[in-house]
Amino acid sequence: MAIIHHTTLKPTKLDLLTTWLPTRPWYTGTGTPELTKAGGFRLDDPEGEVGIEFMVAVDSSGPEPVAYLAPLTYRAAPLPGADHALVGTMEHGVLGPRWAYDGIHDPVLRTELLALFEGRAQAQAQSLTDTPDHEVTHSYTGPALASGPAEVTEDQDGTELALPDGTVLRVHRRPRPTAPEGANGHVSGAWDAPDGTRARAAFATLHTS
Repeated sequence: MAIIHHTTLKPTKLDLLTTWLPTRPWYTGTGTPELTKAGGFRLDDPEGEVGIEFMVAVDSSGPEPVAYLAPLTYRAAPLPGADHALVGTMEHGVLGPRWAYDGIHDPVLRTELLALFEGRAQAQAQSLTDTPDHEVTHSYTGPALASGPAEVTEDQDGTELALPDGTVLRVHRRPRPTAPEGANGHVSGAWDAPDGTRARAAFATLHTS
């Protein structure tokens, strides 16, 4: 069970994302993002070592606000071989130095996300300790999913992971209410839209051959 510490972070997560998002091929803005944390959820690392968060941040810098999904992991030491996935480093008021990674490249997040698809993991509230997030829904119809090394590709539409068994995991970096067709499984969540409503969309989908 992850313990949520209400303390300081320097720089903040949004500070890190403000610098990192414009480097991504799926970022649609043309300048510096103006980000607001709008929602998301957490997953627990069974070993209790890695923080796992799926954050939705809304960018209001353009003509229309755009919601981005940032799966993040937080570690007490660098993740070997993952320099390319480093979002930045922070000083946590309780835990000390933390390395924040684009979690899709982190094997701990990938393993727990697949467990969520299969119903073996429970989504947790983003800012509360030991509190399930019942707004997060999931489904999967197919054989047991194989975790392990995955080939990650990114383009203007988002991120895809080719899993060892041939299954493709698609992470929808700009979540939209319309569910993708042909998916064998989904993880969906909600966030606060700029107009005051509660938006909902698929965060990730599975496509088996």
